[in-house]
Amino acid sequence: MLDKTLTPGSFETRLYEGWERSGAFACHPEGAATPFTIMIPPPNVTGSLHMGHALTFTLQDTLVRWRRMQGRDALWQPGTDHAGIATQMVVERLLAAEGNQDRRTMGRAAFLDRVWQWKAESGGTITRQLRRLGASLDWPRERFTMDEGLSKAVLEVFVTLHKQGLIYRDRRLVNWDPKLLTAISDLEVESREVKGQIWTLRYPVEGRPGEFLRVATTRPETMLGDTAVAVHPEDARFAHLVGQRVVLPLVGRSIPVVADAYSDPEKGTGAVKITPAHDFNDFEVGKRHDLAMPTVLDPEARIALEEIAADLRAVDGVADPDFVRGLAGQDRFAARKAILARLEELGLLETAEPHTHQVPHGDRGGVPIEPRLTWQWYCDAATLAKPAIAAVEDGRMRFVPKQWENTFFAWMRDIQPWCISRQLWWGHQIPAWYAPDGTIFVEKTEAEARAAARAQFGQDVPLARDEDVLDTWFSSALWPFSTLGWPAPTPEVGRYYPGDVLVTGFDIIFFWVARMMMMGMHFMDGAVPFRDIYIHGLVRDEKGQKMSKSKGNVMDPLELIDAYGADALRFAICSLTGPGRDVKLGRKAVEDRRAFVTKLWNAARFCESNGVVVDPAWDPAAARTPLARWILDAANRAVAEATAALEAYRFDEYAAACYRFTWNTFCDWFIEFAKPVLNGEDGPEKAEVKGAAQHVLGTLLRLLHPAIPFVTEELWDRFGYGPECSLIGAAWPEAAAVAGAEAAREELDWVVRLVTEVRAVRAEVNVPPSVTTPLLVRDAAPESLARAGRWIDAIRRLGRVTEIAPLAGEAPKGVAQAVVGEATVMLPLAGVIDLGAERARLAKARGVAETDARKIEAKLGNADFVARAPEEVVDENRERLEAARAEMARLDAALARIAG
Repeated sequence: MLDKTLTPGSFETRLYEGWERSGAFACHPEGAATPFTIMIPPPNVTGSLHMGHALTFTLQDTLVRWRRMQGRDALWQPGTDHAGIATQMVVERLLAAEGNQDRRTMGRAAFLDRVWQWKAESGGTITRQLRRLGASLDWPRERFTMDEGLSKAVLEVFVTLHKQGLIYRDRRLVNWDPKLLTAISDLEVESREVKGQIWTLRYPVEGRPGEFLRVATTRPETMLGDTAVAVHPEDARFAHLVGQRVVLPLVGRSIPVVADAYSDPEKGTGAVKITPAHDFNDFEVGKRHDLAMPTVLDPEARIALEEIAADLRAVDGVADPDFVRGLAGQDRFAARKAILARLEELGLLETAEPHTHQVPHGDRGGVPIEPRLTWQWYCDAATLAKPAIAAVEDGRMRFVPKQWENTFFAWMRDIQPWCISRQLWWGHQIPAWYAPDGTIFVEKTEAEARAAARAQFGQDVPLARDEDVLDTWFSSALWPFSTLGWPAPTPEVGRYYPGDVLVTGFDIIFFWVARMMMMGMHFMDGAVPFRDIYIHGLVRDEKGQKMSKSKGNVMDPLELIDAYGADALRFAICSLTGPGRDVKLGRKAVEDRRAFVTKLWNAARFCESNGVVVDPAWDPAAARTPLARWILDAANRAVAEATAALEAYRFDEYAAACYRFTWNTFCDWFIEFAKPVLNGEDGPEKAEVKGAAQHVLGTLLRLLHPAIPFVTEELWDRFGYGPECSLIGAAWPEAAAVAGAEAAREELDWVVRLVTEVRAVRAEVNVPPSVTTPLLVRDAAPESLARAGRWIDAIRRLGRVTEIAPLAGEAPKGVAQAVVGEATVMLPLAGVIDLGAERARLAKARGVAETDARKIEAKLGNADFVARAPEEVVDENRERLEAARAEMARLDAALARIAG
């Protein structure tokens, strides 16, 4: 017997281990089935399961389990990313906590040994946690972005692209993290609102005593590297100064005034200092005007004077070389204070005003990043992007929802060179060796580099390897084919590339999705890496706010699994995941889905206790009773709806179809209709109801399995539909032939509508459950009256009705009315309830709902509110307005029922 109380924790681990042990997750390259491939977005090896993971992996697992049940040869490729910066930080913190040497004292080789040790001991946390979620990944095929095979792929790609001129070394501006001492990607930069100041400085105009050009800046410490001041070419205030020169305060360097549209006449003073080596916009201005680009901050954001030492000269009342030399080695913010104090002494600091602005910070280092001019390795992303753009344009790859194509095109059509080098130790070391004269040899191995150097110089020369490593995204860009064994021509590459669908968040469309497109099409003979790109939103709390530790609204998926079971969390995620919207998930949503899972469990227990047993030989086509035909037909429609929804990646519609059929149709109506038969004498009708029940229960277990794998498998096994852990390999349900389905549907649907309307009327006017009343029916067709007669026992029991009586004349006073098809049904309530009091109560409630609606309408009609309020607040008000209007409509209908 099934346990009375559902306790998912009692079987989840056992079932998962059973699936994994039996090889249920494995793909079959040798088989003839049509392959279905999903590549896991590899989580960081440092990671722990969070709600974003739970969302992505639940959706992927739902698709994989469904396709597997359809008979597809499903490969869900597992693996983790080496996460260069994150992993290096974790191990460095670990070393510090243990009181050990830091990495520079240890040296590169010893430090990397320690990282690999950490990876072996602690790097599998998230893969263990994914098992708790029920993720059916093909674990024996697990890959790591720095394993031997993927490292070979990285070398192959880097060397090939370099020889093709698509990877090169250049001196450009990058995001530099002064704490981590490395270039970082845009993805690793977050803008934070900072309450700072904006200072207006005076730059003396050369040759014009007493005349100054006023410039505004938020970063006065970088002025040491200024090489121009820019004004807008159409700004009449400065037209006489264009082509003139000003003296750079403190430094004494003479710098030009240039006309450039970058300067905004409406912003600040209209004149902007240009520091090409320390600002991305200034760098572009510097290139346009061929300006010098001296660096005045070292890698740790301390003042460095080597590149401007020759420019220092004394100018009375303006420049002080000794002061500037005294800044050498000072932290940027300490230098800022000193510079401002000195400018004030010289009368060159005009104003200092409060200024709130966005300052880019490293998301891991946590300090303001510095634009830094350095030598880095770059990939020609613009050339690689063209085939990917074309593939989306012509439909070989499609975004779901389609709107994300616009984001993709906006990024890709304006793509910049990709900085692929990082100044870290953990990662794929760049395969480049330098000769003493600076010649670079890029090869797969040091031996090949030495051979190339020998061929060029005619003798052996010492070579030094580039110390940088590749951006983590470089190796993950190869994921769809490197994980299959490429560059070796493995059977898996031929069978599982390209993938069918990629499931991921919109935040990495450019950083990962687009780069997989570029690399895949370049190295796989123009073949796209995946056909569909399903983009989901973010997980937010139930109010629509982004989850953050500071808000205290972060939810731990493992804690939710412990409390409610993995199935409840998974079904909540599917239910709330619709196209183009974020997932608003709170504990109540998971708790509600736990109630659904419990409902399913209890329905199975009811079937079990009423002698329903599995009968593989039972033939749905032989069903004769309307009830059996009705539930079989409803099951067919549920299968069609669920299948269509999954085909369209409408996880919400799939969950809704399963919910409606399981809870409403099967658990509520079918079981209620079946109770008198199951409690009655044995006979053909009872046998048929049992047969239909076992058939439909098996259907809905298969239907729900992709989203709710644990409970469905436990019920499948315990009921005897198959051996232990066999549901995962069962066939996806298909429509069963049902004779007389239309007639059965019309009959039972009419009974359901009738009972539903009667229940609604009773609930709206507060008829106590213990009170039964007659049901009067007017204008009913003979067939409707015949149906009422055939189902009178069910209508009495479910609708709390004593009898059904046709009414020929006028309706008596004191009735509540409803329309069912062509008929009007009436409940005589005079003497049962105070209809006048009920009308007053409903009217009052209607007034409250209308007042609420008007208030919310006024708020949403205020353009200032809509523009300034957080998006989640506006959305919440729109939902409240919709709910208030729905409540008004409900109360209007209730008042109409008892208007007489």
